[in-house]
Amino acid sequence: MSTDEVWKLPEIVKRFLSYRSAIPLAQEQLSVMMSIFKLQGQPVESFLDLGCGDGILGATILGSYPSARGVFVDFSESMLAQARESFHEYDGQLTFENLDYGDPAWVNKMQPYGQFDAVVSGYSIHHQPDVRKREVYQEIFSLLKPGGWFVNVEHVSSASQWNVDLFEQHYASMRHAIEKQNGGTRSYEQVVEEYRTRPDKAANILAPVEAQCDWLRELGYEEVDCYMRIYELAVFGGRRPLKS
Repeated sequence: MSTDEVWKLPEIVKRFLSYRSAIPLAQEQLSVMMSIFKLQGQPVESFLDLGCGDGILGATILGSYPSARGVFVDFSESMLAQARESFHEYDGQLTFENLDYGDPAWVNKMQPYGQFDAVVSGYSIHHQPDVRKREVYQEIFSLLKPGGWFVNVEHVSSASQWNVDLFEQHYASMRHAIEKQNGGTRSYEQVVEEYRTRPDKAANILAPVEAQCDWLRELGYEEVDCYMRIYELAVFGGRRPLKS
């Protein structure tokens, strides 16, 4: 099984979703994403959630723009099952596509939906090799309407091991606290060891946020910036110009 295939396993998906609240400043990251959209003063009428998982980013958009039409894409049927269950009341407004965007052919499947006001992705694109990351950013650019935004809530590389250790310490501490609240009896050291040896860790191919912002600029995005960062987590992106 390839390293990224672990995300198709229901037990990996279940564990990821159960510990989401351990992500540092997770709600603030979503708030920054929405602030970017709201600043331009135009509603998001259509969006793509790429590597959607259970659809938390798309759900956040719908919270502010409940009439928006959305497409949720993920290569894990287990993740898509969670998303479909969460959005059953949006029947006819949302579409779910089981696609692997690691294959460049994925973008052709998006053509029938037209271009999007927003494309978002959360903790997903870092599983792709760097060359493919840049290609995905170019494919996303082609799917944006003029003036449309791409926002990536992402896991990025650190310049120092100290920052890596800080992130792992923070995350493991929060996971341990969650377990204790739910009656768990494992020690903090056991939680740390499980996190450091988790089977999905090898699927991470992290790149510096500065380099990724440079790629976006080279591809023609404007207003490119890292809008928030804590440890190895960043919110960054850019806009397709109104006139290309």
